[in-house]
Amino acid sequence: MSPISKPVFFFSFVFFLINNTSLTSSFSLHLPLKSLPLSPPTTKFATSLLSRRNPSPSSSPPYNFRSKFKYSMALIIPLPIGTPPQTQQMVLDTGSQLSWIQCHRKKIIPPPKTTFDPSLSSSFSDLPCSHPLCKPRIPDFTLPTSCDSNRLCHYSYFYADGTFAEGNLVKEKITFSNTQSTPPLILGCATESSDDRGILGMNRGRLSFVSQAKVSKFSYCIPPKSNRPGFTPTGSFYLGDNPNSRGFTYVSLLTFPESQRMPNLDPLAYTVPMIGIRIGRKKLNISGSVFRPDAGGSGQTMVDSGSEFTHLVDAAYEKVREEIVRLVGPRLKKDYVYGGTADMCFTGNAVEIQRLIGDLAFEFRRGVEILVPKERVLANVGGGIHCVGIGRSSMLGAASNIIGNVHQQNLWVEFDVTNRRVGFAKADCSRLQ
Repeated sequence: MSPISKPVFFFSFVFFLINNTSLTSSFSLHLPLKSLPLSPPTTKFATSLLSRRNPSPSSSPPYNFRSKFKYSMALIIPLPIGTPPQTQQMVLDTGSQLSWIQCHRKKIIPPPKTTFDPSLSSSFSDLPCSHPLCKPRIPDFTLPTSCDSNRLCHYSYFYADGTFAEGNLVKEKITFSNTQSTPPLILGCATESSDDRGILGMNRGRLSFVSQAKVSKFSYCIPPKSNRPGFTPTGSFYLGDNPNSRGFTYVSLLTFPESQRMPNLDPLAYTVPMIGIRIGRKKLNISGSVFRPDAGGSGQTMVDSGSEFTHLVDAAYEKVREEIVRLVGPRLKKDYVYGGTADMCFTGNAVEIQRLIGDLAFEFRRGVEILVPKERVLANVGGGIHCVGIGRSSMLGAASNIIGNVHQQNLWVEFDVTNRRVGFAKADCSRLQ
């Protein structure tokens, strides 16, 4: 399903095939973000057959932009696109590549919250069928790009739950100020979609916003969710250098050569070397190999801002569930599965249940870890029900471990693309100025 309107956990198959030429400009920015509530928890895992060569972005200028965002379940960034700029609402998604905007030219119900009008922008251009991006590399590809009746390059994204986005590939720039803009970027201009917002693709692919705009690094700090009615907590987002980075601890990304093609591997994801999981003081008996890609690519562990819940492959999930049952088994809500993947859910006193479970930690190499304090081990999913924020990947049709944004709260998370590493640091994200 699309990364925006997901009534179930999201697992996407993106049927799209393109190559692209690199762009040369570089920049460093900090942009405004906001978040809108989605329900239930969202999880998106994108499998995209795109060029797997990922050149390192050039260094950014010595300046940065910082802004605040509202967080509920997904990060929504308003981007000023075109000349003069038209603000588009886009999901910040480290798990996907192609960015696309809403370009609906006819009335739809419900209408998109913001729609880009190409006729109003002097910097807009369509990609013709003759463009290299429009030529599929695999002749029998299920849903290749194609030429429309106007000889323009048409693309289609279809997701496993039946939602979609399709339109034409275009070039357009993002204009942040009178003196700051990107070069023309390859975007999808969706004329048909199931959603009312676009996607800002931030993975390592050559067509991602990060790669095309030559962003060297970006970071965000997600505050804890609030159950207070009418209140949405505020976090912070950077493009470029983060002045807090001196306190970050880093793990190197696992990268994969173009020749290493595996059916279950997403080579463009931010894949991290997780080695274990701890609940309370107990390290679970899970082989480290469960968190690394096997010969077929299964077991990859990725950091994804576009997924809310964390998801684990069966071998890891069963061990986590076994320990949860040992600690609080009698309190589990029987025959209840939230979002089709999460069955460690409870009614009753959440504070007491969290005390019995204890802290949760995802362990990485070099002693780096994501520590989730017991106060945030359970997620309030409504109706008096709280769930451990972990689901089963196989129920998504995925073969990967996905660290969702629910377990990135009260952390600085930095994606240092140039140095191929991810950094973490504890923070009180709701109090950042």
